[in-house]
Amino acid sequence: MGRVTCNRIVAVALAFLCVGVLANARVAAAAPQTLEIVTKSGVHVFSVELAVTEEQLSRGLMFRKRLPEGEGMLFDFRRDQPVTMWMKNTLIPLDMLFIRADGRIARIAENTKPLSTDIIPSGEPVRAVLEVIGGTARKFGIAPGDRVAHPIFRGE
Repeated sequence: MGRVTCNRIVAVALAFLCVGVLANARVAAAAPQTLEIVTKSGVHVFSVELAVTEEQLSRGLMFRKRLPEGEGMLFDFRRDQPVTMWMKNTLIPLDMLFIRADGRIARIAENTKPLSTDIIPSGEPVRAVLEVIGGTARKFGIAPGDRVAHPIFRGE
């Protein structure tokens, strides 16, 4: 085997190794996290995926055919800002909870319409949006002003 061929084999092997490491890192970063919402009716615990990269924030829960009760996605925009969401390519109705940096829910958009390109605004600057299966807010009595507990929110 010539030196060039050997170098190519090593380069290809290293490329596969890097892809494997990156894939494992992506899986580790996507591990579900616990989030709690404190309401008048009690504390409700959710298992959430955290969306922080541009790709994750853009894709969200698109193309998923189901979202089990008690699960969701937390979109972290890293600072308070006006936020708009939509349901393009989202196949299931969702409740969207717009959350301030202090963890208080500012607004809830309930049972958003699947596949819609209608803009859903936060109404004020928010740090994050929690998406859960449609009907969750009503079922658990979650309302604006309730507190969301997760490490991204500072307790004020």
